[in-house]
Amino acid sequence: MTLIKSISGIRGTIGGKIDNNLTPIDAVKFAAAYGTWLLDCNKNKNKLTVIVGRDARISGKMISSLVSNTLTGLGIDVTDLGLSTTPTVEVAVTLENADGGIIITASHNPKQWNALKLLNEKGEFLNAIEGEKILEIAENDDFEFAEVDDLGIYKKNKNYISKHIEEVLKLNLVDKEAIKNANFKVVVDGVNSTGGIAIPKLLEKLGVECVELYCDPNGEFPHNPEPLEKNLYEISELVVKENADLGIVVDPDVDRLAIVNEDGSMFGEEYTLVACADYILSHTKGNTVSNLSSSRALRDVTQKHGGTYEASAVGEVNVVALMKKNNVIIGGEGNGGIIYPASHYGRDSLVGVALFLTHLAKSKMTCKELRNSYPSYFMSKNKIELTPELDVDLILQKMADKYKNEEISTIDGVKIDFEKEWVHLRKSNTEPIIRIYTESFTQKAADQLAQKIMGEISEIAN
Repeated sequence: MTLIKSISGIRGTIGGKIDNNLTPIDAVKFAAAYGTWLLDCNKNKNKLTVIVGRDARISGKMISSLVSNTLTGLGIDVTDLGLSTTPTVEVAVTLENADGGIIITASHNPKQWNALKLLNEKGEFLNAIEGEKILEIAENDDFEFAEVDDLGIYKKNKNYISKHIEEVLKLNLVDKEAIKNANFKVVVDGVNSTGGIAIPKLLEKLGVECVELYCDPNGEFPHNPEPLEKNLYEISELVVKENADLGIVVDPDVDRLAIVNEDGSMFGEEYTLVACADYILSHTKGNTVSNLSSSRALRDVTQKHGGTYEASAVGEVNVVALMKKNNVIIGGEGNGGIIYPASHYGRDSLVGVALFLTHLAKSKMTCKELRNSYPSYFMSKNKIELTPELDVDLILQKMADKYKNEEISTIDGVKIDFEKEWVHLRKSNTEPIIRIYTESFTQKAADQLAQKIMGEISEIAN
């Protein structure tokens, strides 16, 4: 059982002992720390409002109630969106002129996990300095709760997924008519979370026939909720059986988007961003950003359109910071996370679906043909479980030294760029593991590179 405290929030498994797991006490403590930080940042404001929303996991209602009541106990008003998505809460913070937001979700983690994701007044994730301050407040139990006449007001607003969809449909490069005229038939795997609410509603508004798979938001994930090929054999089979044009898969909080081709093969979550960027760049000249663990295909597509590509450290806040610095028109992460600033600075599967379907409709290609139009790279994603005796920083330093004659980046772990392939080694922010991502010109080559690097790490560790 695990509790992970980081600058991006608190994440852990439900049940167990205080400070070792995500217990009710830990949820209250961290919500109080966030609320206290927010009050400190807004001393000149009379009343603050925080937007709260959750995915459908079983513990969500309990954690959400604890968080909301803690915030009102501090004198902060709460607008509770109930079952929602991460991007919906982000959009709601800005549309409601709120002072912050908390999303109750552990993203792609299994059902025993939950987490508090923290947002600022722009509906964006907190930076490292802000996150460190909240951790400090939590550590010191530095809270002062409101007196009875100053308690915050709690209210519900369950219409925000529909409002979010309206905002998506307003985007200039979302062509509702082109999508409708394409007569698409789409299978949706909502992993029994809030994607099962949001994506079918969006498709209905776009005039798309929708076949639902695991779209009951009961929190009972029918398979590993991370949208990777090994977890998606059921939708692959159903796309073929239904003679559908494609399949759409999202994770429990709907900020990661994966596409399945009409023949049941994977479009590839790395290529969701590539396809959307290709469409945007064909209409708007500009630059792109993704993180160090993302495919080179985005760089290739960006350069094809005359733009410049740059890689950030892993983590949405890092991607967004570099996007703003470079005035980027589209970016994101290779895990299927689309960040389109014309909408908002957050990974958003609803925006991704609308842009992807517009691109597919206008291209007059099948999904498989569109995928084959892009440079083909193959990725291998592996991990090593961490044990207390492993000195991760020393291991990464020794790997960087070993390959010092190659192109090396150390802004986030160690990335080694070879002529035709790369490897990225980093300690995860959300799990007790070292991630080993490789990319090469064939799947076999990517797998072989990963095994070679993992073997070298094992030698160093021993």
